[in-house]
Amino acid sequence: MALRDWLLIILIGAIWGCSFLFNAVLIRELGPIWVSALRVSIGALGCWAYFVATRRSLPREPVRYFQFFVLGVLNYAIPFALFPMAEHDLPSGLVGVINALTPLMTVMVSHVWPGGEKATLNKSAGVLVGFVGAAILASPSLGGGSSSQLWAIAACLLATLCYAFTLNYARRLKGIDPTTIAACSLTAAAIVSAPVALAFEGLPQITRLETWGALLGIGLLSSSFAFLLMYRMLPRVGATNFSINTFITPISAILLGVLVLHERFETVHMIGMAVIFAGLLLLDGRILKLGRRQPA
Repeated sequence: MALRDWLLIILIGAIWGCSFLFNAVLIRELGPIWVSALRVSIGALGCWAYFVATRRSLPREPVRYFQFFVLGVLNYAIPFALFPMAEHDLPSGLVGVINALTPLMTVMVSHVWPGGEKATLNKSAGVLVGFVGAAILASPSLGGGSSSQLWAIAACLLATLCYAFTLNYARRLKGIDPTTIAACSLTAAAIVSAPVALAFEGLPQITRLETWGALLGIGLLSSSFAFLLMYRMLPRVGATNFSINTFITPISAILLGVLVLHERFETVHMIGMAVIFAGLLLLDGRILKLGRRQPA
């Protein structure tokens, strides 16, 4: 893989790590559903601008729009609300670490998905180790009896489960232009989440300049730009190489949380993160490959 592709993968991972910082800023003035609704709305506008500029066309089959709807709700609307909801009770960096469990969730869902990829021994071991790491992350809350933090961790895990489901569901969209998928599914998410946000959280009131900046950052940078770049790179670098961003995102989220938000990251959290990373390494066989000697 070319150096440029490595740098772009690192860039995407860092940008997605920024989204947890943006969420932490946004929930100071907005409810989590409005965070999701505004993020997907701005993200959709960015994708449509690119769609029109590159003169792409929409699919004609009606079933595609139902599939875009499912993808938009489960891959964008729900997770994008659950993560800021969790950040009411958890540091943004810790939420970013839990997000790294997505590949492990995907292995579990793929194993039972019709026609999905069956879990191998190393993948099963990776899932087990990863969830041991999640249990370590939750241990301070379990010991202190903090039910709010436990619910926040559960919300993050539900978000990763949504991602895992849609990664398998998205196989039905094979052959559809990726820009079309991003634009249509983000639009579907906006259509669903905005009325729900209005019903449960009322009209949003934004008075701070940093809130507007975070909205533009999470909508245009962490959504439009990152998704369009991702879909453009995937055919060239492959899903395995692209998954390296999973290691970059939590590191970016932690650094930004500590440096910008002055969040405290406890030793037990570092241990839990290390165990999750070990699970991710087991998942794609990197640890096993390191132990094998190349023939002379």
